[in-house]
Amino acid sequence: MSAVAARSSMTTAGDQAVQSANHMATKAADKATGSSVSTGFSKFSNRVAHATGKPITFALAFLIILVWAVTGPVFHYSDTWQLIINTGTTIVTFLMVFLIQNTQNRDGAALQAKLDELIRATQDARDAYMGIEKLDETEVEKMRVECGKTALAEGNAAR
Repeated sequence: MSAVAARSSMTTAGDQAVQSANHMATKAADKATGSSVSTGFSKFSNRVAHATGKPITFALAFLIILVWAVTGPVFHYSDTWQLIINTGTTIVTFLMVFLIQNTQNRDGAALQAKLDELIRATQDARDAYMGIEKLDETEVEKMRVECGKTALAEGNAAR
């Protein structure tokens, strides 16, 4: 095959890859802008996670605890007084676990997709590493050890 034909073949393959990536990005954007319950929950959890991560939210929570503590003598440290803070913090903690998990799941999936794309786009990368997050723990550990050995060997070879 001549060099011109090889370049033409590579350009066509590159154009097809770009078109495929654009198509996939469009599908992902369409899915993200859909009005499903999952999308609504994702938007809600993003907003709540963003709001709860701000210093003002921490200050507000601290203020609530401080007001509760100061009112202790007023209510004679009654069982009801204690129950209010215990119930409130338990409910908030319970709900936040689900919101945080939802946010972490989406962040992890997005990061994994980015890494898979980098592996796919890099010529020297091993495609076997794409999707390893779905393997069991022992298989992932074997691949991690193998990758470490390869990096060590390449580091020694470079010296």
